[in-house]
Amino acid sequence: MDRTRPAGRRDQNRPAVAAAVALTRARSRQHKPHYWFADRLLAVLSGRRPVHWMLGHTIGEAYDQLVRLAPGAPLRPVDRVTPVIRHCGEFHPGPGVIEAFARIGSGDRVSAMAFRLEQGRDLRWRCAAVELGGERTGAG
Repeated sequence: MDRTRPAGRRDQNRPAVAAAVALTRARSRQHKPHYWFADRLLAVLSGRRPVHWMLGHTIGEAYDQLVRLAPGAPLRPVDRVTPVIRHCGEFHPGPGVIEAFARIGSGDRVSAMAFRLEQGRDLRWRCAAVELGGERTGAG
């Protein structure tokens, strides 16, 4: 045993481990369909992407809902602060269905977005409905 070097930290709070854990969590979120769709919907509703970007990813009235919502860019950046997804949750009311919600933050502004995903026979997820909640300021 080499006694000339100090023992290494073995706790989970060391910076390299904490960064690796955060990266692993972020990567696992990217593979969850509700996070993926939340990112895409945010891009359209903030004006960063055109509505037709969602054409192959929507079914039913969802595309029409986006066409009505997108021109006003309801989630556009405020005071040059790009909106981000603070949290995205999911509920599975049945097989092949995800009802999801997302909290969108842009500076002190917090908005809510809800959407429904349905899995087709080809096993691809598609957005079936989109709804935006009101706006409120951050805690204060």
